[in-house]
Amino acid sequence: MPKKGSKKAKEVEDVPDQQENKLPDYLELQRTRVVCKADAPIHTQGFQYSGAFAAMGVDNSVSVEKFRKDFKIEINRLTEDDIEFDMIGIDASMANAFRRILIAEVPTMAIEKVFMVDNTSVIADEVLSHRLGLIPLDADPRLFDYISENDVPNERNTIVYKLHVSCGKGSQRITVKSGELEWLPEGSQLSTEAPAQAGEKQKTFTSFSQSQKEISDKPLGVKINEITIARLGPGQAIELEAHAVKGVGKVHAKWSPVATAWYRMLPEVVLLEKIEGDDAEKLVKKCPVKVFDIEDLGKGGKRAVVARPRACTLCRQCVMGSTGEKIKLRGVRDHFIFTIESTGAMPPEVLFTEAVKILEEKCERVISELS
Repeated sequence: MPKKGSKKAKEVEDVPDQQENKLPDYLELQRTRVVCKADAPIHTQGFQYSGAFAAMGVDNSVSVEKFRKDFKIEINRLTEDDIEFDMIGIDASMANAFRRILIAEVPTMAIEKVFMVDNTSVIADEVLSHRLGLIPLDADPRLFDYISENDVPNERNTIVYKLHVSCGKGSQRITVKSGELEWLPEGSQLSTEAPAQAGEKQKTFTSFSQSQKEISDKPLGVKINEITIARLGPGQAIELEAHAVKGVGKVHAKWSPVATAWYRMLPEVVLLEKIEGDDAEKLVKKCPVKVFDIEDLGKGGKRAVVARPRACTLCRQCVMGSTGEKIKLRGVRDHFIFTIESTGAMPPEVLFTEAVKILEEKCERVISELS
């Protein structure tokens, strides 16, 4: 071992850490940005493999420590039905994993079985059943279990609704809305067979041991009351019982908890040269989402500035025409604007939390199988 202060020890101390080294600007742009050109929506060529910049002392590999340091979420908008947030420091594969899980693997409750008692409307039984299945239910799926073919429908795996409407003879046509579905917390009211003896309890399509009012703090109705189910003319009627169960979107779209879940890279709009006068006016009018604005320079002078870069949809209108060479469109490779629109079964922020839990379970399963 060399003594402290020796030449050899000093050389070791002077070796810079890989994380502290920096790439030249043009390579750093290729590593962290994707370019949008006039002839293609997005140009994804770049250097992503871990050893791409090892010769320059820059570590481009993926590590848990780097992920913990760089990853963060910033919420920009949150309402009852949708949320928009930024996911920073994450790869596109991870963002897409969350999107796919939200659409296909986060469970909800939806009507699966419909027992028709009477249907004299113009809508066929199959079409009516399909319409009922697509009505969003205001029921937390975390309170219920999945049901299999051999399970008996009970208060923990089935929600029962009843619909009984009719249009009297000589009356005006009526519209049947989703709000007319009545929740039956005690279970099915339809008999599977007549009682063998007087006073014997009738057998129904469910076997509830307790009321669902003891399970849920709120009524398990529909989320939207104004969805049209059917229209009835004079003398027509609909009477049915609908059973909702727990499922996921990859089995059927009616169980998907989101109207849509999507993401896009954070756009960057860079003016390489000043755009003034009539060209500035044309540029502002050309952009459909008003990314650019006019700056008054005084004495009648005008200059285009980038006012709302986040609104850019990379439509490429600005890079076409005479001003195209003066503008550069880019996307930040590890910064995504994520939007979730809930159907109403659960709040959008809860849906994302559930998606994270599902991804965590998948990772744990893979680790356990590999070990």
